Amino acid sequence: MPGNIIMIVFLVAMIAMMWWQSKKAKQQQQEKQDFRANLQPGTEIITIGGIIGKVVSVDVQYEEIIIDSEGSPIRFSFNAISREYVRPAYVSDDEVDENGNPLPVDDDEAQTPIDQAIEAAETPAETETDSSK
Repeated sequence: MPGNIIMIVFLVAMIAMMWWQSKKAKQQQQEKQDFRANLQPGTEIITIGGIIGKVVSVDVQYEEIIIDSEGSPIRFSFNAISREYVRPAYVSDDEVDENGNPLPVDDDEAQTPIDQAIEAAETPAETETDSSK
């Protein structure tokens, strides 16, 4: 009896996981179809082969797209379009420490004690009043 209950629970869990995976796959497929259907000229895209270019024209009837990659127009089917291309942020190795954290900015004014900063701010004002006499 306890073995049967465990088997039923396991079977129900497997069916639920398969249903959830199927639903998730359908949602992703619908999102891709919507993206491809709404492509406009000028959008930067990347193909499944890694080619990056701007959309020149979209032919919905034949499900083809023409992109311009560095002056070379290339025709692809809608299925070859992976996603919209977003250039990754670049951070130089000189701007981060060994853990990838940003290095502090050397700003002399930010490190000046408050008393010296006040004196420095008052000094030019005093010289202007002395010269006007």
